[in-house]
Amino acid sequence: MKTLFALAASNLLTAVYGHGYLTIPASRTRLGFEAGIDTCPECSILEPVSAWPDLYAAPVGRSGPCGYNARVSVDYNTPSDNWGNEPVVSYSSGDIVDIQWCVDNNGDHGGMFTYGICQNQTLVDLFLTPGYIPTNDEKQAAEDCFFDGELSCLDVSGQTCGYNPDCASGEACYRNDWFTCNAFAASSNRGCQGVDGAALNSCTTTISGGYTVTKKIKIPDYNSDHTLLRMRWNSFQTGQVYLHCADISIGGGSSPTTTSSISSSISSSTTSSSSTSSSTSSCTPATTLPVTFNAKITTTYGENVYLVGSTTQLGSWAPSSGIALSAAGYTTSNPLWSVTLNLAVGTSFEYKYVKKEADGSIVWESGSNRAYTVSAGCTGASATTKADTWQ
Repeated sequence: MKTLFALAASNLLTAVYGHGYLTIPASRTRLGFEAGIDTCPECSILEPVSAWPDLYAAPVGRSGPCGYNARVSVDYNTPSDNWGNEPVVSYSSGDIVDIQWCVDNNGDHGGMFTYGICQNQTLVDLFLTPGYIPTNDEKQAAEDCFFDGELSCLDVSGQTCGYNPDCASGEACYRNDWFTCNAFAASSNRGCQGVDGAALNSCTTTISGGYTVTKKIKIPDYNSDHTLLRMRWNSFQTGQVYLHCADISIGGGSSPTTTSSISSSISSSTTSSSSTSSSTSSCTPATTLPVTFNAKITTTYGENVYLVGSTTQLGSWAPSSGIALSAAGYTTSNPLWSVTLNLAVGTSFEYKYVKKEADGSIVWESGSNRAYTVSAGCTGASATTKADTWQ
């Protein structure tokens, strides 16, 4: 009865409070707290969402990759006088570094967490531009980019990378490249507190005191004078996700594949510009472009076609999370299936088409994976993949 009462009390508390934030490197949330702007740094929360067992299912909405704290109406996706204007720490490509966050004593919901670095500088620059709050679509495009740039637990030799004990084999959460907390209802070293086994108040929260949660990541082969490290914690117990980011720089790696031009294009979007090299230089670089996939695939009644691929937006190769195509233009002579998706500029990915039969079974097309890169373009432009044919 004592255990049941404790769990019931915990459930009541989670209806009110949020419970964790990135502390090392110093996140924008931590800096907001230290500046006296945020009275509850552990309360930056995305809810109610589907956080488990599909770790990618929840769209970030206004929370974005850096978090939104509704208690104090602070959007951490835009710089302020106290955060976002310069890196708080500098790393080098290949560095193995400790990353730490703080979980509240009364808000340890268990689950899994991950870190990511988006290598599309054009997208990241949206979150480095003072006075500009990215749109929800831009926030989601950035979060998808952070997913593509996930920093796997397995990248660090010798680091323990276990499977979450609250996730069963075959579920989407059954993976050890994400970092995991311990069993939510364990009698000792439970939940995320069990990762470090740290003493109460080893880090600061404003609700019930906190515990540190520490893991190592490997900095990727990438170079940027100013980019973001994103943390995401998916709760097991509650329909909640916690999102935070820290401003960092990375040296010694490959140069970015995109240029840092978005901040200037935002500030000058209401004025005309000129160039000696082109009469169309008023172009505002797009961060996302609508890309249309057209495929000629002959089907029978009851069959449907889905697009699956290597990015989270395309289901990470899981047909159950694939994108449905439309047969609105389908004819016997031209069996066309199509779909249009907003994709981040600079994104490269592989993909295939699958047929879903009436009984739910899946048929994959044969041959090698298709590949596509979303090229740069002006706002308002669109793109179309080459005409695909089922193989």
